Amino acid sequence: MLCVYSFPLVEFFATVSQSTLLQSTVTSMAAGRHMLLMLAAAILFSFTSSGKSHEEREPITRFKQYLRFNTAHPNPNYTAPVSFLISQAQSIGLQFKTLEFVPNKPILLLTWPGSDPSLPSILFNSHLDSVPAEPDKWSHPPFSAFHSPETGQIFARGSQDDKCIAIQYIEAIRNLILVKNFKPIRTVHASYVPDEEIGGFDGMAKFVESNEFRELNVGFVMDEGQASTNDDFRVFYADRSPWHLIIRAKGAPGHGSRMFDNGAMENLMKSVEMITKFRESQFDVVKAGRAANSEVISVNLVYLKAGIPSPTGFVMNMQPSEAEAGFDARLPPTVDPDLIRRRIAEEWAPAIRNMSYEIIEKGPIRDYKGRPLMTLTDDSNPWWSVFKRAVTSAGGKLGKPEILASTTDARYMRQLGIPVLGFSPMANTPILLHDHNEFLKDTVFLKGVERLCCLISLFPLNYLEADCEQGKSRTTIVSLAWLQLLTTSEFLLYLLFSLKATQHESSNGSPVDGDFSLGARENVYGIWRDFPLFSRSYMQNKMIKYPERRITCPQICPAEKIQHNLKKHLRIHICK
Repeated sequence: MLCVYSFPLVEFFATVSQSTLLQSTVTSMAAGRHMLLMLAAAILFSFTSSGKSHEEREPITRFKQYLRFNTAHPNPNYTAPVSFLISQAQSIGLQFKTLEFVPNKPILLLTWPGSDPSLPSILFNSHLDSVPAEPDKWSHPPFSAFHSPETGQIFARGSQDDKCIAIQYIEAIRNLILVKNFKPIRTVHASYVPDEEIGGFDGMAKFVESNEFRELNVGFVMDEGQASTNDDFRVFYADRSPWHLIIRAKGAPGHGSRMFDNGAMENLMKSVEMITKFRESQFDVVKAGRAANSEVISVNLVYLKAGIPSPTGFVMNMQPSEAEAGFDARLPPTVDPDLIRRRIAEEWAPAIRNMSYEIIEKGPIRDYKGRPLMTLTDDSNPWWSVFKRAVTSAGGKLGKPEILASTTDARYMRQLGIPVLGFSPMANTPILLHDHNEFLKDTVFLKGVERLCCLISLFPLNYLEADCEQGKSRTTIVSLAWLQLLTTSEFLLYLLFSLKATQHESSNGSPVDGDFSLGARENVYGIWRDFPLFSRSYMQNKMIKYPERRITCPQICPAEKIQHNLKKHLRIHICK
């Protein structure tokens, strides 16, 4: 069997000196052709390693380096990966800062300053930690980052969850800085937090409460998503909220031979039966195709505790006076949590049956205004429109927006009212997070870098505004991205007709050529709807301050005159 190592030729020669290689080759020839053929095959494989160019191999090499850091609980090593990420940030001139709200749980913040720091910034988030792995159940050591030369699969714990996006963020920024010479208007941040896999209580939960986070002025966050088994990318606008439900029952103790009502075990089993029926009703909705698994309430029994211990096990002729059951419940944000609390109190653990219960809410379930923790995925959310356009412009397809069945750190930022989308660009990939033999293909990783290049370059956009000669105010009209898609004449036609602009009259009642009123409420909302890069609060505040907005626009005329008037009347300005 021919064993070929998967490291590229650069790594091969870095490990073996030329003299050693020559000596090895001569020795192999003396021993026979077999060893020489093995060496030649190894070198040839290095050259043809999945057909990767030097520019493609370097990001993959850095990805594999990051995967080799063991950050699995219960004893994750954060020092080494943070140092590695800092070195990568320094190599492309990014600013960095480490924060530590709990000892030995660092948060790394990378910053790419925009030209206008007063604008709301963009934050790309990932977590440093990973869940444990059972090495004996893996085909390759879980922190070796074994790279299969035949399939391109890179095996490692965290390759999907979510060390892939951690490196993809940096590689996308590297490409934008060094190759495309892109300079953002808005500031771009990347955060790396320590304890997402165990609740995020010492990491992101404390970070969002800090002055350091408030100073970032975050307007939008992209966090982790999941792989897709088909061509469509998955995007998540909400997480299910985890509840730990503990139900306790009490009853009179008695001899094992007696039969009486309302014993502790009997009462508890009645509750377990009710909860099981509720679970089945929710599961039936999923099986019927009326809802996704993440859109219903899941309640799973995780432990039962009862009985009188003895040296050999349990006392078998005695009925216990107490019994307890624990459930893992997950609530989608579309559900009213008060209705579930009422069901628990009245049906699952009623006091009339000598029962009590405890609900441990593992994180927020409503934002600071009492709203469900959901990010809008329609044109009323300007960030959603940009995200969708960025993915499709790069040749990707988006599936239907989903609720994540599990829970991420996104909930802490949604609690502040910040829009968050969960997105990991992994199409045509089996979902293997927390599974044995977790892997990601090298080609999928590289395509993900391309997608994130588009996202990072489109989110920090500038805005086109027009000076209002009457009132000296400004009206946000359209994002600069539209100018790349429309000619000048097309742009103005779209502007005039989509805004349904109407001529207004001067103070003496005569029409004013080319002066169009944008004061009507429906027209202002029309702007906000048709050009989705607006801030609703920005438009509302301006409407209150300037109830009669006017913009001077040229009449429909030949393209060269439109171009002249465009330069005369419109100017670039940053939307704040």
